[in-house]
Amino acid sequence: MASLVIRTGRADVSFDGIRTEFGLPSSFDAAVLAEAEAAVSRSPGDRPDLTSLPLVTIDPPGAKDLDQALCVLKSGDGFVVHYAIADLGLFVTPGGPLDLEVRRRGQTLYLPDGNVPLHPTVLSEGAASLLPGVVRPAVLWTFTCGADGVPTAVEVRRAMVRSTAQFDYESVQKSFDAGDPHPSVAALAEFGPLRRALARQRGAIELQLPEQEIESEGDGWQLVTRPRAEVDSWNAEISLMTGMAAASIMLEARVGVLRTLPEPDDSAVASLRKSAAALKVKWPADLSPGAFLAGLDASTPEALALFTDATRLLRGAGYSAFNGSVPELVAHAGVAAPYTHVTAPLRRLVDRFATEVCLAVTAGQELPAWLAEALPQLPSLMGSSDSLASKVERASLDQVEAWVLAGRVGQEFDAVVLRSGDNDAEVFVSAPPILAKCSGKRLPEGESIRVRLAEADPAERRVRFEAVR
Repeated sequence: MASLVIRTGRADVSFDGIRTEFGLPSSFDAAVLAEAEAAVSRSPGDRPDLTSLPLVTIDPPGAKDLDQALCVLKSGDGFVVHYAIADLGLFVTPGGPLDLEVRRRGQTLYLPDGNVPLHPTVLSEGAASLLPGVVRPAVLWTFTCGADGVPTAVEVRRAMVRSTAQFDYESVQKSFDAGDPHPSVAALAEFGPLRRALARQRGAIELQLPEQEIESEGDGWQLVTRPRAEVDSWNAEISLMTGMAAASIMLEARVGVLRTLPEPDDSAVASLRKSAAALKVKWPADLSPGAFLAGLDASTPEALALFTDATRLLRGAGYSAFNGSVPELVAHAGVAAPYTHVTAPLRRLVDRFATEVCLAVTAGQELPAWLAEALPQLPSLMGSSDSLASKVERASLDQVEAWVLAGRVGQEFDAVVLRSGDNDAEVFVSAPPILAKCSGKRLPEGESIRVRLAEADPAERRVRFEAVR
């Protein structure tokens, strides 16, 4: 981990400017809060009691908005995977104040000093969250899979469940490393790699770029990067499998909403191949971009540059709603399969609606009018929300980067050139972990260079380096 702590008082490093700039709400209206409070005591209705399933959650440390709980078990040569998802459909009345507000928000927004939640916390961190040791309504996906990890049967239904424990990624990874994983996830070490192999076979594209994170540290903030543990990837595969299954249900019924991404165009692939050749990284002609990227050592400078260049392969993501006929674009190039969002309804609007489509279709029921009417609105709502979330995240990182480097103008750092242009480049400085612009003509992509900090302006949230010749 690389980090640097900002040792100024919290009052001097406020994120209020970002909240104001993007018009982020600071609270919920009284009518919304009243509906959420009333929904806490709403009867879950007649649904099976599956609280005996030994489900567990895996989330970042301290998380309270727990969308998913899982249990992966061996069954003969194959596997049975139970995946419980928070059931927001029970708590949100279509067309009510709460529904209208969450449609306006779209998703939870994350800032270092506190989130802007999609739902009031009485639901998202309380009655709807799959907290450990308490009975909760959920939508339970059950996958019966063969020895190859491919589902042979999929069931989705409402149920009552109870998570038996709350874990974080680091502790679960340590348990696997020590050879003593929790029984509910022990089979994940076998199932996860199978699903990862299937993703590579499909041609799924994954960019293993370093992720910058902002953490609280004493009276300040610190920037850190964390390597992605195997457990993170294995757990993500369960969510992806669920999203793919949900998309299949929708496509067969010709109704739903998909998360889509067009195939990369030939010019983007050609550009990546050219970069690989320039960096002397072998790329066999018969290997897909996804398989090529999956085989790179993410710790090398060449890989960092290629992952950055490969972001051009993943442009044009969106949502496609349909009812009666299947849209022309149904696949997600990153997943290399049709895919939709159903696993994070506490934090993302579209998941609740997509889940309700799957429940109605698998029960052989017509979609209720409110759901059919809402589908065409979702692509626009989620597109706007995704754009805002991306801007808020980038602004937060830019702000902390400027705070971290304020007062260090003129100092030199080691950096890797990720992408180079005629007069400037994008570089990654590892200590502290910062992605920034760097002045310099035709800097060598994929190579380590020395850079000098030319500007660090907290007021403008701007950082700029220059190459040292």
